[in-house]
Amino acid sequence: MLLISFSRAGWEQWGLDYEPLLPERMPVLLDDDLLFEDDSGPRPTVVANAWLRELPINGVPAWRSWWAYARGLAPWLEFLQRHGVDPFGDRDELRSALGGFAEYRLAGPLKERWDVETWNQRVNALSRFYGWCVENKHSAAVPFTYSWARRFTAVGGPKEVRRNNATLRCAQRHVTMKYLEDEFAQLFVRALAGLGPNGMPDGFRGRMLGRNAAMAEFVLSSGVRAQEFAFLLKYEVPALPPRRSPVPVPFPLSKAVTKGKKARESWVLYDALARMHQYLDLDRETAAGRGLYRPAAPALEVRRADWEGGHVDGERRPWRLLLPEERLRLVDGAGQSPLVALQSTGAPFTDWDTVFRRTSRRIRRDFEPRFPIVSAHTLRHTMAMATLKRLTQGYYAQAAQLVKDTDEDAALALYLTRTEPLLVLRDLLGHTSVLTTELYVRRLDVRRIYREAYLRAGRAADLADPAAEAEAADEFTDEEVC
Repeated sequence: MLLISFSRAGWEQWGLDYEPLLPERMPVLLDDDLLFEDDSGPRPTVVANAWLRELPINGVPAWRSWWAYARGLAPWLEFLQRHGVDPFGDRDELRSALGGFAEYRLAGPLKERWDVETWNQRVNALSRFYGWCVENKHSAAVPFTYSWARRFTAVGGPKEVRRNNATLRCAQRHVTMKYLEDEFAQLFVRALAGLGPNGMPDGFRGRMLGRNAAMAEFVLSSGVRAQEFAFLLKYEVPALPPRRSPVPVPFPLSKAVTKGKKARESWVLYDALARMHQYLDLDRETAAGRGLYRPAAPALEVRRADWEGGHVDGERRPWRLLLPEERLRLVDGAGQSPLVALQSTGAPFTDWDTVFRRTSRRIRRDFEPRFPIVSAHTLRHTMAMATLKRLTQGYYAQAAQLVKDTDEDAALALYLTRTEPLLVLRDLLGHTSVLTTELYVRRLDVRRIYREAYLRAGRAADLADPAAEAEAADEFTDEEVC
């Protein structure tokens, strides 16, 4: 079975009267013989593709999510095809096939084996697919069984949740390293800049070290997602305030690059913003001047640009409407790309996963073998934990009060002093509800943050008992030695 990505490029030569409605990058499933039907009628791939096409109007607007669902569906259909099982046939036969599929993917050949998290993700995709099939009368049978459980949330109280019994229990998210502690975050930024743990040059001779370190520090401060910073334009970077302030600088994000196409406002700390401006003024200017940029697709010329928008091919357009692929085509009056991150040749740079992964492995090899493999989302998690820690300890509230007293940014100061920590974090991360934020931070080690805040407050009020703390710490001595 083949899984391909649809593109409308060149549709005029396909013999069609109208441009296809299929979204760009939509995954399409094909049998190996490239046929969608035979003597018995339409094949299962026709129903599968119909479900994939409806994902954008069924709460799944992001193309990467379409592919996550498609990668869950394709192996299942291929497995059923190999064993002669109808995906929409008898329930008992489907459940027998599900058992064989589980054995194959969890204990079968090593190259075909999935870990528990991958299995759960793809089973949930199949569950959604069969729910749609039943609703649209493509199938009367579902291979899954479900059970109901009660989950208590601090915001909504008890809540009934449905669990797919085919999913497997896995370790709590906070037992694995999903974010970087302060020391590891500093180590990562220094390594990207070609520095060792002590801040001195370590002999690494990579390219664009200033760019890499500035962007990582910017993401650690703002918590933006990979697509949001990879396609950021230099015009959208907030201006650097004339004086250093402990209160973060507001950072609006365009809906064209955010998840779910929802515009939101994050923030960035002054020091991280200053480092980004240093990169823009020095390293980036040097790279941009090394040659004219010629995009693969027809260029979109930008003139008279400011922080809100510019004249694109002669017409005023706001940046918030420009999609990632259109941002890659932008060329300013000097023949340069306006994207923030540039290669040493002046071409746009977007492959941040490779940079972060290689740097993580170099840190593990040269400095710290426990260091995790960092992704863009690791930095987002790190920002969330660091921000929640500061909000919980009242750091931002105290800083905001100082700013408020001097009338520097009364609106942001009022927001920080009057709003609950989880509500602030919800807005920064772009979550729809505070319940999403609560579940998000629960998957990280959020209990440590509240425990540290409690101990810090106790010590500040002279309520801590050093003897009791020492006795409790002593309970773990043998465990640490082991």
